[in-house]
Amino acid sequence: MEPIGDTTNPESLDPVSLGFMCGLEIHQQLATAKLHSRMPSKLYEYKSEDIPSDWPRSTRRLRASQGESGETDVAARFEQRRNRTFEYVQPPNAGLIELDESPPRNHEPEAVDVVLTMAALMDAKPIPNLQTMRKTVVDGSNTSGFQRTTIVATGGKIEADSSQVGIDVISLEEDSARKLETKRSESGETVVYNLDRLGVPLVEVATAPDVRSPEHAKDTALALGRLLRDTRRVRRGLGSIRQDLNVSIACGDRVEIKGCQDLDWIPRIIRLEMARQLHFYRLANELRSAESLPLLPPDREMDSKPVENRVHLATSNRIPLDIHELTEIFSECASEMVLSSLEAGSSVLGVPLPGFSGRLGKKTANGNEAQLPRLGRELASAAKLAGVAGIFHSDELPAYGISTSEVGAVRSALSLSEQDAFVLCVAPSWQGELALESVVYRARRAFHRIPKEVRNVVIRKGKPEDGTTTALRPLPGGARMYPETDIPVLEITSDRWSSICENLPLTVHERKERLNVLELSTNQVEALLNGEIDDLLFQGIEGPLELPPKAWASALLETGIDKPNALAASVHLREQGLLTREGAETLLMESTEGPIETLVSWMSSESESRGFVPADTSSIEEAVDAVLSERADFIKERGMGAVGPLMGMVMQKLGGSADGKAVSQILRGRINEKIG
Repeated sequence: MEPIGDTTNPESLDPVSLGFMCGLEIHQQLATAKLHSRMPSKLYEYKSEDIPSDWPRSTRRLRASQGESGETDVAARFEQRRNRTFEYVQPPNAGLIELDESPPRNHEPEAVDVVLTMAALMDAKPIPNLQTMRKTVVDGSNTSGFQRTTIVATGGKIEADSSQVGIDVISLEEDSARKLETKRSESGETVVYNLDRLGVPLVEVATAPDVRSPEHAKDTALALGRLLRDTRRVRRGLGSIRQDLNVSIACGDRVEIKGCQDLDWIPRIIRLEMARQLHFYRLANELRSAESLPLLPPDREMDSKPVENRVHLATSNRIPLDIHELTEIFSECASEMVLSSLEAGSSVLGVPLPGFSGRLGKKTANGNEAQLPRLGRELASAAKLAGVAGIFHSDELPAYGISTSEVGAVRSALSLSEQDAFVLCVAPSWQGELALESVVYRARRAFHRIPKEVRNVVIRKGKPEDGTTTALRPLPGGARMYPETDIPVLEITSDRWSSICENLPLTVHERKERLNVLELSTNQVEALLNGEIDDLLFQGIEGPLELPPKAWASALLETGIDKPNALAASVHLREQGLLTREGAETLLMESTEGPIETLVSWMSSESESRGFVPADTSSIEEAVDAVLSERADFIKERGMGAVGPLMGMVMQKLGGSADGKAVSQILRGRINEKIG
């Protein structure tokens, strides 16, 4: 049966009838030292222009190499042709290993234990001997040209929205370098990376394709994120966790979508991808029908390789790579972008696309303001992989300063009929040729199912623009992986695994139950869990000082945990009536962290010598009565509004030795009596 669905309304698409399949890959940074260098996993939040001038820089170019199978990865081959240079900024936490100038060290033991703990929480089976692999990286984000990754466990499961989702693989790998900027020139691009993130340990969790719907994908991501955080040994904050989506429908094919940072966007991103795959299935059959070629079946499992080879040959002949130099036509173009590019030495190159007139499409949006799928956008996406800013195509011209006469001149120069389309690229000749070659190959692919590829969510100002995606690179194949020879195989002994399983962390549900017996407010419970400081709370309650739960919880949430022992000592002395609130704030600021007993002794001594011992109630009442007597007229004029101004006077009389809360309570009571 032909797939049913309105591609202009992605929300209406039915996952079941379309043969929806989806799996997730979660990448979470671990809160340990770097995986193979032991350098600190610190990130320096500098923009490119703020990088300190004394940080060293180095430059590299990458060359595609053969994998273990003797084949060169398709993504790596394409990347080499992009003619890019990579500049690496070396911060204080990047050394010779990050620069690939020294062999890596063995796995960071704590990072291995963290991932084993996660595997146990997912009921996965550990690999007895961990073999590190090299995974080819083609975008320059690793100085070595590969990423080290180690499969740690397989065959787990989690619960998401009352449904079981299988966990295929749990891996431990290095994070990549952070991109700072891309500088373009006539000779190619220079991409600048910061090496601070390179080598930070990541756990990668890949689920089975058990996700039932776009909404279930979000639930699964939430469940995985909670489970990983249950270990209390992962990094927090923006960019510390990333979700990739593997999405397909029966009439399409598998696409990996990166950049899904905001979980709330996951259902929308997936539905737009479903609409895109359905649109291009229908376009492929429209193109095949026009050329009297066999139609695509509605399920990729029914594809015939001989038929697809026949279509491939026919489209290669029908759509030749025929690049034309068209610069002269645009010598007086009204487009400022075109003219400025020509003045900088660029050329205008064009290719014909026979039979594509009206099939490239114009920019339109659906009811949620997301761009509808169209082939012209896919061609532009393919061209941009060569580093060009974009393309012009005939379905959207005349526009952008390109006139009707110039469009006619191009059609004449390319000998086009009314059924034919064309694409223009304004760029240095070498780059324009690579871009248009990508355009032609993508146009030929339009006769087939969508290509298997890695796509990025389109981001504007740090957020998804509309939930649509753009092509990043071909989907890597098996040639991408080969063994790492510099790191010995790591044995996971039965004793190590047993120790991990016997010391699993509490789940968030168990932590909440443990807090509920303390009679804290709901807001305090949530804040303690979100801040991951409930363990510290119980250490204070159950420790030698036996701190009262409510006072200790308030202190942790209001003051922070920079100096927990000093904070505990100050709370203890305040609760014992041996230290004023103001004195506690002063001594906490002046203290350095150390043993609790030492801090209690020091604060007690300082409290006595500096007058931080709270005044007794009778002393406070005497001081309050004296001030009220002196300022009777002021109280009559201001009423309860006099409390604030008079507080300072009372505290001054007491020499700062009273607790502000006690003074306020007595002062308010006395004033209330007088005006009552």
